[in-house]
Amino acid sequence: MADPRRAQGDSPGDPLRPVTISHIAESAGVSVPTVSKVLNGKSGVSADTRARVEELINRYGYRKPRGANRSNMIELVFRELTDMWAVQIIRGVEQVARKYRVGVLVCEFGLPDTGALTWDDTVARRPNCVLSVAQLSAAEREELRAKGIPFVLFDPTTELPDGVPYVGATNWSGGRAAARHLVELGHRRIAMITGPQHVLCCAARLDGYRSALLAAGLPVDPGHVVEAGLDRENGCAAARTLLSRPERPTAIFAANDLQALGVYQAAREHGLRIPDDLSVVGFDDLPVAGWVDPPLTTVRQPLTEMAVAATELALALGRGEQVPQLGLEIATTFTVRGSTAPPKA
Repeated sequence: MADPRRAQGDSPGDPLRPVTISHIAESAGVSVPTVSKVLNGKSGVSADTRARVEELINRYGYRKPRGANRSNMIELVFRELTDMWAVQIIRGVEQVARKYRVGVLVCEFGLPDTGALTWDDTVARRPNCVLSVAQLSAAEREELRAKGIPFVLFDPTTELPDGVPYVGATNWSGGRAAARHLVELGHRRIAMITGPQHVLCCAARLDGYRSALLAAGLPVDPGHVVEAGLDRENGCAAARTLLSRPERPTAIFAANDLQALGVYQAAREHGLRIPDDLSVVGFDDLPVAGWVDPPLTTVRQPLTEMAVAATELALALGRGEQVPQLGLEIATTFTVRGSTAPPKA
């Protein structure tokens, strides 16, 4: 059998690294989907191009990687499809899927103890790769590995072992930017409604908030931090607690935009105007952030860009490529709108 390592000078890169579809595509001057068509005997490729690609396949001794009998399908798995930001994730996955001409199957597995769909169903379908917004247990990861199905975790909520591919966001930097913005406006009583602290992104956003206050020489008052669920109702309840205190905060940073919408409701109940009496900052930059009155100042989590990066990574792993990084964090940005202003004198 031919040595799957390239001979020196055959193509650019490390001469001892196993050849991949991408290397063949680059050498032939064609796209990855074109090489995939040739490998799978599909139509839509000219005779000259097919001959050129086949010659390179033979020259490099390319062999399909383990699991090459997988379907031409990305499986996008959510634990629940109730979140507003699911649409932005699906949009990013579809963008890459169109580029590589692969299908997308969106699945909702439900919570672990509901008896809903399991990874056995995914394994039976044998997708090209799995992009999981649902968090995977160690047993589930091992089951996918055993069947040769590559996977990437999207925005993991817990610490992962080394070697587990994931794409997340710079949550700590985003939390710090939000609190720093309020400090720079002149606020000194800045509260935070945080999410459950066992959720990795919530803990990082809270740490960023604390870092900004400490850097400004402000105390981190435990009474100004309330933990709540990541939805409007819980955000409202937490804001009621904060706004009922004798020295109420002049600004509230919420761990996500849905909580921030709850802060708007609680402020109205207390007869407070935003931003005249209370400044509010959210996190995520969901479309609704620009629709409320006043429009919400928020940290933009680049969900579509994260989904694009995660899908590219998953497909590269599906092609058997060696990738430079298994863990990626996409930068957040800060968007100032109408919900923040200097505090009243």
